[in-house]
Amino acid sequence: MTTGNELIQRFEQFASPQLAESWDNPGLQLGNPDRPIKRLMTTLDVRPEVVQEAIKQDVDFIFAHHPVMFHPAKNLNTRIPQNEMYAQLLSHGITVYAAHTNLDTANGGMNDWLAAKLRLTNLEPLVEAGTDPVSGQPVGMGRIGTLNGSMTVREFAQYCMRIFNVNGLRWLAAPTDMDKPIHRVAVLGGAGQDFWQSAVKKGADAYVTGDVTYHFGHDMVANHLMVVDPGHHIEAICEPRLAKLFEQWKQENKWDFTIVQNKINTDPFNFMVNNEGKN
Repeated sequence: MTTGNELIQRFEQFASPQLAESWDNPGLQLGNPDRPIKRLMTTLDVRPEVVQEAIKQDVDFIFAHHPVMFHPAKNLNTRIPQNEMYAQLLSHGITVYAAHTNLDTANGGMNDWLAAKLRLTNLEPLVEAGTDPVSGQPVGMGRIGTLNGSMTVREFAQYCMRIFNVNGLRWLAAPTDMDKPIHRVAVLGGAGQDFWQSAVKKGADAYVTGDVTYHFGHDMVANHLMVVDPGHHIEAICEPRLAKLFEQWKQENKWDFTIVQNKINTDPFNFMVNNEGKN
């Protein structure tokens, strides 16, 4: 039988918790990793509906990207939905582990998956973050690379909508930049607006990231950076990618558990539009 500890030990060679940002809370979230794994689920988020799906599928180990416990619980009042979710996980013997900004920074992790989705080549880190404590290789947050050819601003926004399979997205560009060719592209999954200056410094024509706010948007446009915000939820690419990685390790190590992917859409946002944009 394969325990949670065995999986965690192998994963942390791939994406060490030491790569995580100081504010982050990756690693074991809840449960007992000493127990054998029979059925593992990969998911972007751990939300009540995901937990109910895991219970229905007899899952006993959830491997998530977003930590389920960003903030400590102040009480165990199960009338609070988050606390009730913890109670459901514990009562059904489900262990939860999360790999967040360490997976974002790891070589071969989240941002390489997103860059591959965009079909970028000649990749390098967007924001250098030293060296991997296990491999000794250079690592960094985000990626920057080149498209095969170039697109207009509008064509690139449409391209992102198509490849990320989203119903809507936000994009920013100065009116004078509408005919600017997009060739060199930076990408950072999740909320990456804090790093837009790195994209400019490294010569990006466009920056793909989520959760861009109003005043940051103005600064990006003023610096002639085209930005596409397809949302935070594009990081759900981790669900099939982690499953594929675990299947590979499962064969290499002769592990004996089943791997399933979350099928619940945890994106909290819907889109309502009445035109194609102001430009």
